[in-house]
Amino acid sequence: MTEKLEKKGWTRKKQFLLLMVMPLYFMVVGLALQPLGEIFPGLAALIREPDFLITDYFVIGGVGAAFMNAGLLTMLLLWLLYKMGVEVDGHTITSSFLMFGFSLFGKNLLNIWTILLGAWMYARFRRESFRSYIYVALYGTSLSPIITEMLQIQVIPAWARLAVSLLVGLIIGFVLPPLSAHTKKSHMGFSLYNVGFSGGIIATVIVSVMKSFGLKIRTRLIWQEGVHPFLLIMLCLFFLAMIGAALAADKREAWSAYVRILKTSGIGAADYLQKEGMFPTMFNMGVNGLFATLLLVFTGGDLNGPTIGGILTIAGFSATGKHLRNIVPVMAGVCIAGAAKLWDITDPSSILALLFSTTLAPVAGEFGVLAGILAGFLHSSVAIHVGIVYGGMNLYNNGFAGGLTAIFLVPLLQSLRETKGSRVLRQRQK
Repeated sequence: MTEKLEKKGWTRKKQFLLLMVMPLYFMVVGLALQPLGEIFPGLAALIREPDFLITDYFVIGGVGAAFMNAGLLTMLLLWLLYKMGVEVDGHTITSSFLMFGFSLFGKNLLNIWTILLGAWMYARFRRESFRSYIYVALYGTSLSPIITEMLQIQVIPAWARLAVSLLVGLIIGFVLPPLSAHTKKSHMGFSLYNVGFSGGIIATVIVSVMKSFGLKIRTRLIWQEGVHPFLLIMLCLFFLAMIGAALAADKREAWSAYVRILKTSGIGAADYLQKEGMFPTMFNMGVNGLFATLLLVFTGGDLNGPTIGGILTIAGFSATGKHLRNIVPVMAGVCIAGAAKLWDITDPSSILALLFSTTLAPVAGEFGVLAGILAGFLHSSVAIHVGIVYGGMNLYNNGFAGGLTAIFLVPLLQSLRETKGSRVLRQRQK
C-alpha cells in the first residue's frame, strides 16, 4: 500500500503531514475558543491535576488548553513514528486519533512517557525492534492516570514519589506487550480495544496493591455540560471535509471501496488503509464520525472533552475495523438499555458507554444485528459498573468492559451458530 500511495504522489512524508492536519485543526479551534494568555496556565493545570476517570480537561484547563495538550501530544507521537521509520497504516491513524481524543480527558504532556519507556525496555529485553511494540505502547498510555496519582501521594517525600511513579510506569510498559498478546486470544479479536482489556487487568492489580498499603482511591466526576454551537459546527465540518476530500479524489472508487468495507466483520482490527486505500478509509472515518456526533446531539448528550474523545475514537478505529453496519447495532443496544434500565442515556458514564461500546463492532459484523444489539445491551451494564475495581485508573474502561463482554458472549454465539448449522446440515442430509 505504501508503494501504491507513493506512485500516486503520496510519499511517506506527505502521509504523515496529512495526519498532522487533524491536531492542527483542533488546536486552531481551541485558540478561537480560549485566549492564548489562558492556555499556558491551563496546560500547567492539566499536568498538576489528578486525571483518573472522569476528568474533563475542558473544565480543568479550558477548551483551548485541552486542544493544545491533545494537539502537541499527537504531533509528538507522529514525529516519533516518523523518526522510527514506521510506515503509515490503519493503526497509525487509529493511534493518532486515540491519542488526541484521550488527551482531552486523561493523558497529558507529562504522564505518558514512562509507559512508553517501559515498552521500549521490553523490546530491548526481547532483542526486537521497538516498532513491533510501538502501537501497544501508545495504546497502553491509557494507564497514565496511575502515573499522575503516584505523584500525588503526600505521605512520602517528593523524590520518593517521583521514583515510585517512574518505576510503576516502567513496569506497566514492560508488562503490557506480552499481556496484550495473551488477552487478544481470550476474546479472539471481537473487542477492538484489546489494550484497554489488558490495561484494566494491570490497573486492577496496581490499585489493589495501593489499597493494601492504605492508599485511598478517590472517585471523581468533572464534566462540562451542554453543547457549544461553534464547537459542534467545527466538529461536523471536520468530518464533512473528510467525506468531501474522499469523494473529490475519486468518487466512484470511494463508494465501491466503502461498500466492500461495509461487508467486512472488523474482527482483529482489520486494516482498511492497507486493503482499500487512503481516501475510502477517510470516507469511512468521516461518515462514522459525523454519525456519532449527530447521535450524541440527538440523544441529548453533552459535547465536552470525554465525548469528543469518544467520537474521535470511533473515527480513528474506522481505519481498523469500524463501519456503520457494525457500530449501529451495538449503539442501538446501549440506547435500548438506557430506556429499560435505572439510568439515563445522557448520564456521563452512559453516554461514554454509548460511544465506546463500538469496541464490540466485530460482534455485530460477524453474528448480525441482533447479536450486536445484545452485545451493546450487556456492555452498557458492565461498562458502568466495572470501573470500580480499579478506581477509574484505566482510561479505556470500555475496552476492559468490552473484553469481558466478548469473552462472555462470543462463545455462546459461536455455539448457537454451530448448533444451527448442524441442524441445517442434518435436515439437508435427510
